[in-house]
Amino acid sequence: MRVDPGLWTAVAGAGVALAVAPTAWTLMATARRRFDTEQAPTRTVAIVLGAAVWPSGPCPLLARRLDLSARLFHSGKVRAILVSGDNRALSNFETDAMTDYLVGRGVPRTSIVADPHGYRTWDTCVRARATYGVDSAIIVTQSFHLPRAVALCRAAGIDAVGVGDPSVGGRTRSIVRGYARELGANAKAVRDAVLRPPPLKEDPPVDDLRSALS
Repeated sequence: MRVDPGLWTAVAGAGVALAVAPTAWTLMATARRRFDTEQAPTRTVAIVLGAAVWPSGPCPLLARRLDLSARLFHSGKVRAILVSGDNRALSNFETDAMTDYLVGRGVPRTSIVADPHGYRTWDTCVRARATYGVDSAIIVTQSFHLPRAVALCRAAGIDAVGVGDPSVGGRTRSIVRGYARELGANAKAVRDAVLRPPPLKEDPPVDDLRSALS
């Protein structure tokens, strides 16, 4: 049976639309909530999302995130920093490395709170709200990841804005991979925003952030 070429075109077009719709959602939902460090509104806390840690310390992309959060802190845009990542040995103790890096950039250790169970973006957002009591924040990550991160934190009940790092210099391959990865990750983000699954690790509320702000 011969299939009308127009039908194939329509099917292909529908497939493309379905593939890009989640990304379009994250972009539109956060269009007025993404800033650079100078334009970002004041918030109580910055949330820095974890990434790879090498034996020598945070990888270049993670270091850039941390540099941005330190800049926000020193400029008075935020009063505390919540670093969130996988602090198990298999991930080279992400939040320990992130904390040490920030201290090395002049951020007082008492102003840093670490969430060792931020295994993925949705978990970070849910735990920031439920465990650490964050109701508004500046999310800090790479620009390719920022729309999804801000959208998910808003879905988790946080009045979130974001500061993104373009990280172009010297890391072009990583950036290309990052943008490509977001196509699939954004589809999962829509699922998380709708179904609201619990994080992998749930903890009762703690006063760590309140103590950091006192």
